[in-house]
Amino acid sequence: MAFSYRKSALSFALLFVSVFASLLPPPENGDQQFLSIFSGERHSEEYCAMYDICGARTDGKVLNCPYASPSVKPDELFSARIQSLCPTISGNVCCTEAQFETLRAQVQQAIPFLVGCPACLRNFLNLFCELSCSPNQSPIHQCDFHFQGNLTVDGIDFFVTDTFGEGLYNSCKDVKFGTMNTRALEFVGAGAQNFKEWFAFIGQQADFGLPGSPYAINFQSRIPESSGMELMNVSIYSCGDTSLGCSCGDCPASPVCSDLEPPSPPKKDPCSIRIGSLKVKCIDFSLGILYIILVSALFGWALFNRTRERRISSSSMKPLLSYTDGGEMNNVHVQKDEMKVHEMDPQMASEVQLSVLQGYMSRKYGTWVARNPTLVLCSSLAVVLILCFGLIRFEVETRPEKLWVGHGSKAAEEKHFFDSHLAPFYRIEQLIIATTPDPEHGKSNSIITEDNMQLLFDIQEKVDGIRANYSGTLVSLTDICLKPLDEDCATQSVLQYFKMDPDNFDDYGGVEHAVYCFQHYTSSDTCMSAFKAPLDPSTVLGGFSGNNYSEASAFVVTYPVNNAVDETGNENGMAVAWEKAFIQLVKDELLPMVQSSNLTLSFSSESSIEEELKRESTADVVTILISYLVMFAYISVTLGDAPHLSTFYISSKVLLALSGIVIVLLSVFGAVGFFSAIGVKSTLIIIEVIPFLFGENPTHLEVDQNNFPPKA
Repeated sequence: MAFSYRKSALSFALLFVSVFASLLPPPENGDQQFLSIFSGERHSEEYCAMYDICGARTDGKVLNCPYASPSVKPDELFSARIQSLCPTISGNVCCTEAQFETLRAQVQQAIPFLVGCPACLRNFLNLFCELSCSPNQSPIHQCDFHFQGNLTVDGIDFFVTDTFGEGLYNSCKDVKFGTMNTRALEFVGAGAQNFKEWFAFIGQQADFGLPGSPYAINFQSRIPESSGMELMNVSIYSCGDTSLGCSCGDCPASPVCSDLEPPSPPKKDPCSIRIGSLKVKCIDFSLGILYIILVSALFGWALFNRTRERRISSSSMKPLLSYTDGGEMNNVHVQKDEMKVHEMDPQMASEVQLSVLQGYMSRKYGTWVARNPTLVLCSSLAVVLILCFGLIRFEVETRPEKLWVGHGSKAAEEKHFFDSHLAPFYRIEQLIIATTPDPEHGKSNSIITEDNMQLLFDIQEKVDGIRANYSGTLVSLTDICLKPLDEDCATQSVLQYFKMDPDNFDDYGGVEHAVYCFQHYTSSDTCMSAFKAPLDPSTVLGGFSGNNYSEASAFVVTYPVNNAVDETGNENGMAVAWEKAFIQLVKDELLPMVQSSNLTLSFSSESSIEEELKRESTADVVTILISYLVMFAYISVTLGDAPHLSTFYISSKVLLALSGIVIVLLSVFGAVGFFSAIGVKSTLIIIEVIPFLFGENPTHLEVDQNNFPPKA
């Protein structure tokens, strides 16, 4: 009975094997074998461990067939395609065209992160080429498999030398992903600190619906005894390799980058002069001699004029002839009398206090003006009026870079070169929506809620609906925004995790999908933005610590807008028109919407600074008028005698103050007119500040100078 049962069981098993074998795809090679308990694994060169695709997981990720079959020679076209991605593999291969396309699609996601360093990218591609298509798979692979409709690979032991692993990691560890300005391994290696951590990340079997490998890859560096396995050890390229060299930013360990400082030129002994124990450079010695000569000449000229004035003064003293009874003549000098006159005349006393040069020039100029008052007044007024005609071309400068950077400065030249050759940086329009802090604890709540996400969709809908009028043309955001792939705007918003489509919010899983994308934004297709690029959550969220994006208290929405070199002020007219409509929309509609949800809204546009400068320029007119009235009153009162109500109109310096203000205004308007005529723009700060600096203060100094007490 027992024998009969065993015989029946064996017959059933053989029948099952026959049926199972009939379900497998037909082999392309007559010698092909499948890895199973029936044939056993075969570890020898020119044999495959996997071949073709036998199934897929429920999430769509395809699974390979665990067949132990000889490698297959591809046709010329397929061989050329393999060579384009895997130049180290020639001749027979262990992958079908479908497998190769799957390989290409998978590594294509990593290429943008590693392309900055060709050596790193080549090593990375070689790893997966050997894994997928190498004709010598069998000695370096050991497959686990399971049966689910078809026999498929469920796990791989991949035998790789530590030398290859270390070389791969060292060639990639410093590579930067330029768009995010961070290490590429943060995206393709979870920030691995060594090759074992990187291999562990690559080999993880992804859960259903998550990015990653459909089967586990266990990287091994030790071969089991009597297993017949071998370690993969293909050529590795250093990031400093001359044929596949990387930049110093991506490969600081490269020999050519070890010393960034250029060799200093040979030093020449500078010219020097030894004075005793002191060694002085020739240039310093020459400057010292020149300084001594100039000072000596100045003092000599001053001494000469002082001596000359004394001689003239002594020769002008006239003797008085007085005959006494004795017939003697006495010379009575009037020097003391003249000194008394000087003491009684404050003007002359103050002139004595002036330096020789200033006193001489002032006397000459003052004498000429006093002798020709009509000519001086008329000619001065005529010159000012002529200069004021330049005010016809008066323009207020509102562009920040023109206000804060000199026209001929090095920074301005470099920016102009960059803008004219590479185009200027984008115009930035921005919204920041934040939760209000808790009054008790002072901490803001998370903004990542379903209601807030729906509010953000409503705000985006209104922004998309803006239509600004520019020269009769309606301008929308899509007309001016940055489009990297010429399809969708590169809007930086958390809504990009839903492709900017409100219908995808529920389809993708709502807030949970956004939280998921915070950690998988570089690897999940559903997390890619509408403009086909990964979106770093740190650029669209604010108010969080570390990587705790779910605790963010603010949405940051940024609209990059195309910019142009603005030579005449009209190149960005469409963008400026849209920005004005954008600001108006925010003030009229978006701000009340956000505040009704107990949130705060901050906003800005590229033209906000210019608009604010224009607003302040016009708003300062009243301030300027008030400041001039205050200056007039201040000079009138403070320059007069001690104020008394009965003598106020006599003691106050009203005419002096009025004359001073008129002179200052004429000077300012003349200067502004001159520079306006030659095309130099200005700001109203010259009308507001300069008169006080160069008008009021000199008026006090000049008038008070006459009130200084004479020196004894």
